[in-house]
Amino acid sequence: MAVTASLVKELRERTGLGMMECKKALVESGGDIEKAIEDLRKSSGLKAAKKAGRTAADGVVALKVADDGSYGVLVEVNSETDFVARDDSFRAFVDSVLAKAFATREQDVATLMAGELESAREALVQKIGENLSVRRVALVEAPVVGGYVHSNNRIAVLTALSGGGDELARDVAMHVAAANPQVNKPEDMPAEILEKEKEIIRAQPDMAGKPAEIVEKMMGGRISKFLKEVSLVEQPFIKDPDTKVGALVKNAGADITGFVRFEVGEGIEVEKTDFAAEVAAQVNASK
Repeated sequence: MAVTASLVKELRERTGLGMMECKKALVESGGDIEKAIEDLRKSSGLKAAKKAGRTAADGVVALKVADDGSYGVLVEVNSETDFVARDDSFRAFVDSVLAKAFATREQDVATLMAGELESAREALVQKIGENLSVRRVALVEAPVVGGYVHSNNRIAVLTALSGGGDELARDVAMHVAAANPQVNKPEDMPAEILEKEKEIIRAQPDMAGKPAEIVEKMMGGRISKFLKEVSLVEQPFIKDPDTKVGALVKNAGADITGFVRFEVGEGIEVEKTDFAAEVAAQVNASK
């Protein structure tokens, strides 16, 4: 049987695989679409491995906090598209990852995924036709741990307090999700980031031609302002801008000892594909 464009289209629709992959399977099966599907299913492990090179930069974050508030776990699971990130099967897989991470408190992704979870990931990759990856896991332990997941499931935060209660910890987590502080306290800012900020300030036009002592004085003021803007305890609380987050927590007899904020895809470089060029290359390759 001849391999027609309509056969390739049908196989793509039924499997979610690429055009050239479907064409190759149909050629090898003599144009028998059912046999092509059977052959592709037999090689599901191989297909999952081959898809691993595609960038998974969408997805969701999820968290769970212990009933006694003593610890919480946060995970990021990536897909290639937002469409898959909303799929029920994908969400069920995320729940399985979170459940195991919560039960074992394991933060190493490779160790967490070993065994059944990795098999489930590969099966789901074959089913939906997209690469999936468990990118990172975080464990937060403290006297009081609070969590917040934004409604779009793309930003989630765990906060650690030395005291206070669940509601306070959740409020701080909500603030972190919205304001995205870089550090907990000004003194936590890494020296290399401070130095980079100073270089930026020195290069600003209004610094040109000024005496060194004036430049240093102006820089001190701007660095102080910068640290207040990006330090959690110095930021105005989102629910009450007249109160700083640090003061809010201190008034409750507590202190913020740390936080973890995950945002889907942050830091992942997504390769930009020229679709027209890709199609042209596939056409040329098939000649």
